[in-house]
Amino acid sequence: MFEKYFDRYDYEITKWMARYGLSTLRIGLGMIFLWFGALKYFPGLSPAEDLVRNTIYFVNPDLFIPVLATWEVLIGLGLIVGRWMRVTLLLLFLQMPGTIMPVFILPEVVWTSFPFGLTLEGQYIVKNLVLVSAGLVLGATVRGGRLVNEPDSNS
Repeated sequence: MFEKYFDRYDYEITKWMARYGLSTLRIGLGMIFLWFGALKYFPGLSPAEDLVRNTIYFVNPDLFIPVLATWEVLIGLGLIVGRWMRVTLLLLFLQMPGTIMPVFILPEVVWTSFPFGLTLEGQYIVKNLVLVSAGLVLGATVRGGRLVNEPDSNS
């Protein structure tokens, strides 16, 4: 008897997750990009500012940081609005290689003890694996893909 109720609630919860999961992922990811990007418009407010300045040392950071801020805000807005997803995700994936650069350029800022001990900056960088993964999931839907709560029995 318990199994019958469990299955019913499990089905309904899974159905709800399939229905709202992609939208929640898209909007949540968009809020992260919008927020982190907007912080970069205000000198000293973004915790990543020094990391960016020290990593992209070959470009004037006073010019580069506002461009990066705009880039991230555009990604955020594109994700939140849910339009122009191909362009938005392209911007996201073009931006991600730059986020890993400190691992190679400033390893002393990323690691307390290589390869496992990460500094706060290192953790900030590693979390981008989740952002890339979220982008991949969203990218799988640009041609109409979706989440389903039960696999098609005909497949």
